[in-house]
Amino acid sequence: MNTFGQVFKVTIAGESHGKSISVIVDGCPAGIPLKKEDFFEDLKRRKGGKTGTTKRVEDDYPFIESGVFEGYTTGSPILIRFENRDTKSKHYNDIKEFARPSHADFVAYKKYKGFNDYRGGGHFSGRITVGIVAAGVIAKKLIKPIEVKAGILSIGGKKDYEDLIAQIAKEGDSIGGIIECVCKNVPVGLGEPFFDSVESVISHLVFSIPGIKGIEFGAGFKCGEMKGSEFNDIILDKKGKTKTNNSGGINGGITNGNDIVFRVAVRPTATIFKPQQTINLKTGESAIISPKGRHDSCIALRMPVIVEAVTAIALADLKLLSLKDNLF
Repeated sequence: MNTFGQVFKVTIAGESHGKSISVIVDGCPAGIPLKKEDFFEDLKRRKGGKTGTTKRVEDDYPFIESGVFEGYTTGSPILIRFENRDTKSKHYNDIKEFARPSHADFVAYKKYKGFNDYRGGGHFSGRITVGIVAAGVIAKKLIKPIEVKAGILSIGGKKDYEDLIAQIAKEGDSIGGIIECVCKNVPVGLGEPFFDSVESVISHLVFSIPGIKGIEFGAGFKCGEMKGSEFNDIILDKKGKTKTNNSGGINGGITNGNDIVFRVAVRPTATIFKPQQTINLKTGESAIISPKGRHDSCIALRMPVIVEAVTAIALADLKLLSLKDNLF
């Protein structure tokens, strides 16, 4: 539900307009250097405030409340808390009984019988990813020398997208994008066949990020148009280096020593400022909804660091599972 991992376990808690967002990281070995400043760079990358992103800007100060002593992890659960201060819940008063199209409002209302916190999307909000990014910072330390980097490939199908985003924001609409993630210095042997394959574990976490609608590794969906003679990655040496990387660094669910490469599709933000047809959740009657508030015109702009975080978390768990094989 709200916990991921077999050894490196991450638990998230909180709501968008609640008092705080928290993350608990359990299973982190003792002796890892960790201080609040280590979180600042990645947390800043996730922040809003820039063109095309939400005008809600939180401090995102990491209150480390357990699991760290005198600058090192202790081996006990690490609890990190982020306060919610820049909330404007009044923006949701007029729409609390109306489901925003393609948002989680309808399913949350049905699943939790109307007891869910609807403000800002509650526990379904992208705000929750602040805790995931924090857990990712710890995971990145744990998986060294593996390096995880993600970046924007395109927004709305365009490589040069600044003007497009400005126009979309002006129109009160939203736009999607594509993010690519590359993991370097990956050893051979991470992952397990079938249910704990590297693709399975990474994809599990990637799809936990609000707004992700697709993922492909290596050549991805293009492989459906290729011959085996075109797709197969020729092995060049005993370390496993290949001439091409159509497999995305993974064979049989196990890392082959080449870069892990995958791309994700990020949907347009669900909440837009254009009038849309919906229903009243209590009466079922048709209605027109015109949301207010501060929402991203393009959530993909803030997505790379979140994708990095979940990838590092997945690899950290797989690494700790593989220690018995002396891979590190």
